[in-house]
Amino acid sequence: MTSVLMLWITGLSLGACKADLVSCRLRAEPQKPDLYMDGDFVIGGIFSIHYYMKSEQHTYSRQPLQLQCSGSMNFRGLRFARAMEFTIHEINNRTDLLPGITLGYQIHDSCAEVPMAIKIAFQFTNGMEPFFNYSDSCSKTAAAAVPALVGETASTPSISMARILGLFGIPQVSHYATCACLSDKRQYPAFLRTVPSDHHQAAALARMVKHFGWTWIGAVRSDTDYGNYGMASFLKAAQEEGICVEYSESYYRTQPRSKLERVANVIRRSTARVIVAFLASGDMRFLLEELARQPPPPLQWIGSETWIIDPEFLKYNMCAGAIGFGVPRSVIPGLREFLLDLSPAQALKSPLLTEFWESSFSCSLKGSSGGARECDGSEDIRALQNPYTDTSQLRITNMVYKATYAIAHAIHGVICNDTQCDKSAKFTPWQIKAQASITGLSWSPTVVIC
Repeated sequence: MTSVLMLWITGLSLGACKADLVSCRLRAEPQKPDLYMDGDFVIGGIFSIHYYMKSEQHTYSRQPLQLQCSGSMNFRGLRFARAMEFTIHEINNRTDLLPGITLGYQIHDSCAEVPMAIKIAFQFTNGMEPFFNYSDSCSKTAAAAVPALVGETASTPSISMARILGLFGIPQVSHYATCACLSDKRQYPAFLRTVPSDHHQAAALARMVKHFGWTWIGAVRSDTDYGNYGMASFLKAAQEEGICVEYSESYYRTQPRSKLERVANVIRRSTARVIVAFLASGDMRFLLEELARQPPPPLQWIGSETWIIDPEFLKYNMCAGAIGFGVPRSVIPGLREFLLDLSPAQALKSPLLTEFWESSFSCSLKGSSGGARECDGSEDIRALQNPYTDTSQLRITNMVYKATYAIAHAIHGVICNDTQCDKSAKFTPWQIKAQASITGLSWSPTVVIC
């Protein structure tokens, strides 16, 4: 069954390979990048810009349709993607880092879903060419489509990608995947990150709870690798601190609504007024909206970094006074100007940016969005107030910035000497990974109170 599944994902025709060892042909259409620029070396990027993927009823009588994201756009995720784009342009304008070399990028939307993440992972190893030459593409010295990549945003898609990319030694530098499980170098030898493992966050949260004298608490988590591993670490640390847990519930946004209602009712009926929430932002949003239907008594929320640093949650009165740890704020000179330097003509060059423009201004750039008025040029991106334009708290955005620079420094260490760089240099992804590890990625936490 696994072999069949992998065959559909890669889209390779085994029949074509057996009949002719000279070349293999991809059956499936490649996933086109959402943002792309060519260069001497093209760095990959993958971010959760949408939260869902279009579902399809498989008939097994025809080839599956092209994977496609759906649902509303995560403007914060788009900012992460464009921050990588900005960083590469900044690096290309420097004379002390990769002089004479132009970096390109190939940035994809994972839809925060494993199937899309896996497909893009294979694409990062194989490239988008429809034909593979057996002697060149399958040799031990064959180069991957990208020397390294930034992403993914979430832990579960990152785990799926890391299992594939690790086989080829392609460095994957995540800006937000915090699952402690990803620290296992035997399983994920090529995985790196600019954020810390949840092992440290869980221990710090337990000590914080004990510090305030809260010894009777409730716990809720995302039913994902991120939530389950993170909460397991927290519960172990809490037990060592003498903290009692009344309940520990889990939920994931694609599960039946009845599961969400059950979790909300457990919270309403409980006697614990302090709740530790190891939840992804989307899951936390669903939970708060469900609790608002029949508000429970005032609660003290203790949040994991995924949602506690998300400004979107400031609009929920129920979260007033929530506390947790987060990545420190930072300033990235020039980023805000880059994000706002977007015109309708530029947006039309990318379906992703077209969707952003149309959803932000509730108009159609092409006059074809079912009933929406046509954009008339009066739209002012500088007047927008949404997570894309909000650069007041560049926390995870700075982790994207650091991840991109880490890869650039690693490439510099492999192809450059004291005076010049060799754009024709041949190297393996493992060399880039070794250099990225040497670069060193530091992080220090800060307390966040909403």
